[in-house]
Amino acid sequence: MIITIVDGYTDEPAGLGVPPYLGIYPRYAYGAIKKARMNATVFYLTIDDLRATFTGDRGIATKNKTPNFPKTEEILKKSDVIVYIGGLHTPGKYLSAVPSQIEEVATFLKKFNGTKILGGPAFMGSSHMGGSRITSRELQMAHSIFDHVVYGDLEAFLFDYLTNPNEADPFRFRDYGELRDYAILGSEVVKQFPGYPDKLIVEIETQRGCPKAMGIGGCSFCTEPVRYRTVEDRAIDDVVTEVRSLYEKGVKHFRIGRQSCIFSYMAKPNGRVPIPNPDAIEKLFKNIRTVAPAIKTLHVDNANPAVIANYPDESARIAKTLVKYGTSGNVVAFGLESADPKVAKLNNLNATAEETYEAVKLLNEIGGKRGPNGLPWLLPGINIIFGLPGETKKSYEITFQFLKRLLDDGHMVRRINIRQVVVFPGTPLWNMKNKVKTEKHKKLIHHYKYKIRHEIDLPMLKRVVPAGTVLRDVLAEVHDKGISFGRQLGSYPLIVGIPKKVELGKFYDVLIVDHGFRSITGIPIPININTEKPKLLQMLPGIGKKTATKVLSHRPFSSKEEFFQVIGEEKRKLLEDLITS
Repeated sequence: MIITIVDGYTDEPAGLGVPPYLGIYPRYAYGAIKKARMNATVFYLTIDDLRATFTGDRGIATKNKTPNFPKTEEILKKSDVIVYIGGLHTPGKYLSAVPSQIEEVATFLKKFNGTKILGGPAFMGSSHMGGSRITSRELQMAHSIFDHVVYGDLEAFLFDYLTNPNEADPFRFRDYGELRDYAILGSEVVKQFPGYPDKLIVEIETQRGCPKAMGIGGCSFCTEPVRYRTVEDRAIDDVVTEVRSLYEKGVKHFRIGRQSCIFSYMAKPNGRVPIPNPDAIEKLFKNIRTVAPAIKTLHVDNANPAVIANYPDESARIAKTLVKYGTSGNVVAFGLESADPKVAKLNNLNATAEETYEAVKLLNEIGGKRGPNGLPWLLPGINIIFGLPGETKKSYEITFQFLKRLLDDGHMVRRINIRQVVVFPGTPLWNMKNKVKTEKHKKLIHHYKYKIRHEIDLPMLKRVVPAGTVLRDVLAEVHDKGISFGRQLGSYPLIVGIPKKVELGKFYDVLIVDHGFRSITGIPIPININTEKPKLLQMLPGIGKKTATKVLSHRPFSSKEEFFQVIGEEKRKLLEDLITS
């Protein structure tokens, strides 16, 4: 039997599966298939493989060496089963891969005869931009193209379908006991990922469902509690065993990110704000480090700031654990959404502005020191959603003033993510969809987004990554108009613009020389003083246009000593480690 998994990429409130991330769904699906049919041949393709084959669009995911790209059509023709994984619930901007929607993949797959199965969060629809409302059109198309649309867990359905197809239930959910074997067997699929092994970061699941939603209900817009109506914590040993299996296959970059709040892992239920369990979290990360000692990235994702603010002592212990066992550049995303208390109450949001402020302050105190990769060890990120019911013109100003307070008080926020709300069926927001403000407040949203980017993001970025900072291991991913764009592997990595074409798919140490609103400009170091272009030479500290001209007139230099004789010995301290001859 030949089974092909087509990864259309996923992005949802508690999980990411857009390259260089490999999400949970393809791994679990592969594992379930192998447990049911160990002798099955299983191929992993991405939507970019299909695009390259059928449209000639070779995105970054297929531009470099991809194992299956040249044989994509042949593989699909021979496939007995084709499993498509997709779903975009929290749309954002992506550097080198664009998630697919059912309409696109349908045009590629409809001509093939294999049994077609749709899995992942796509059954609820997808949105490529904020401010939209999911309609039934995409869901109707799914049922017209796919033989089976899975509403429960894809891996549970696949195992059932391949062992006893007549009994397979597309609404069935598995528990973590059943998942154990799927996760271990599924680790094998990483070898077919385009960026394997170095240009790959895997998302690891620790919990499903929202602890706060179990106490008082979920946020109005969120799909997580719609899909998972209970909270289940995954056993520490199961998480660690999966990490070990992936690590043994060469994976070095991990995000323990598939949960709504890492500070609530193994927490005790307590209404709106669960009581954290720092001992369990320390054991989890310590054991991960034990089985994966040479790990290069160990990051997390979401956290509820209300948990941190209400249990500062326990949360401080957790933050220290993340610093001790994690790697620098780590980001904990806080779902504030709106600082207006009226909007927060109407939409049942996670935390108040004051709770978020206290959580930001605590993480700055513990994680603000700069680490080996050039970034602070552990900083907060803040999610803002515009267009929620209850918003007034005053709401936008309240949120802006809250962010300005963080800036004025000297705190660091690694990134501010501003989205427009998307209305999904099944969420509480669906019943308030006529009160969504994205169209009515279109000009206000544009104005305040611009205002935040210029007056908050820019100075904040200069604080988090000052000029002269060296960021280690920046992966160059795309070229655009003579500029190479790259980022480090990790949670919410900064986009770095390198003002020249460098070889893609390689890692560079980059000296930061300038700042944009959400990105930075850097030059790869060490710079060869005999061959580098004048434009980059004058970006070096202490050089400038005049000194760069002097350098050009004296090239080539036979040594660094000769170079410093020309530009001045006083500049040696600034440049010694940044140049080569």
